[in-house]
Amino acid sequence: MAEKRDYYEVLGVSRDVSADELKKAYRKLAVKFHPDKNPGDKTAEDKFKEVSEAYDVLSDDQKRAAYDRYGHSAFAGGMGGPSAGGGGGFHDPFDIFREVFGGGGGGGGIFESFFGGGGGGSGGGRGRRRDGPQRGNDLRYGVEISLEDAARGTEREIEYDRLNVCKTCTGSGSTSGSGKKACRTCGGHGQVISSRGFFQIQQTCPDCQGSGEVISDPCKGCSGSGRSREHTKLRVKIPAGIEDGSRLRSGGNGDYGSLGGPAGDLYIVVNVKAHEIFEREGDDLHCRMPLSFTTAALGGEATVPTLEGKAQLKVPAGTQNDTTFRLRSKGMKALGEDRHGDLYVHVQIAVPTRMTAEQRGHLEAFAKAVGENPTSTMEESFFEKAKKFFR
Repeated sequence: MAEKRDYYEVLGVSRDVSADELKKAYRKLAVKFHPDKNPGDKTAEDKFKEVSEAYDVLSDDQKRAAYDRYGHSAFAGGMGGPSAGGGGGFHDPFDIFREVFGGGGGGGGIFESFFGGGGGGSGGGRGRRRDGPQRGNDLRYGVEISLEDAARGTEREIEYDRLNVCKTCTGSGSTSGSGKKACRTCGGHGQVISSRGFFQIQQTCPDCQGSGEVISDPCKGCSGSGRSREHTKLRVKIPAGIEDGSRLRSGGNGDYGSLGGPAGDLYIVVNVKAHEIFEREGDDLHCRMPLSFTTAALGGEATVPTLEGKAQLKVPAGTQNDTTFRLRSKGMKALGEDRHGDLYVHVQIAVPTRMTAEQRGHLEAFAKAVGENPTSTMEESFFEKAKKFFR
């Protein structure tokens, strides 16, 4: 088992840190490592728990005094010593987060904008239990679309599995519908208390999950949970202008809540496939287009592909390689706005690799007319010119 880090080191503070500075350090790290901000990141979740445990101890005067004197041994089981006098033990990291930031759900309003708002916060099924109804888990579903679909908007029918209310017991978890009785393990309180070192630790009852009640005749369809897994179909609208990696929230289409709690949300993560011609940069598009050297030299028109069809590009005489042309409003539609980005065309002068004798003759004649030596690629090598330059 890895040795625990010093709590002051975990929060990045000195041992004489004030309460205000301690809270400020905790807030910064808690937001950084919060599991809702780092979905699926086990390292971040462990960091969040470590930061919360450190703050739980150092923000309590009695616990902090014990820690300063005995270190982590103050909270290890089997060690005698004076009682902490109602210190209460370690608290749930999400309780600490809500207490510091305020709000309900899995972290209050601070993460509503991150997850699209509403629904009482995300991550309601992260394993932390409360008395009474609990919000269901949020779910994720990945959808892959083309750049054309991202530009115009589209719809997709998705299929996924979710926990829904059990149809056999209509969510009660009981065969009879009313077979609940007080939990013997916790005496109906929903919490059990155990001793660890100097402190008494209050934890959620493992038998009733904090409800204080157990079901005497569990439903066979859901084993008493009140929820059963079902296959769900859902039609999803994907707005025009959506970017790669964007998340759409479908409220109430996550897992059904336990003990009659509200359902979680479904988050659709949109992946926009790479295009064979266009590269996206915000609302603008970029493409590289070959241009004949005669058109580049003499000028003319070139046909340019766009997401809406073809467009004509006027090419001035003497256009050089890597020249960029801008076609206004030929890019992506801006999400939620009545405008489009631009299309940037980067021309690549195409030099013919095969020529007939007649074509070659005409080209050599042109080279002589402008004073070039047609029998060599360069009159002087780059390195010869460089030598003259540095003399």
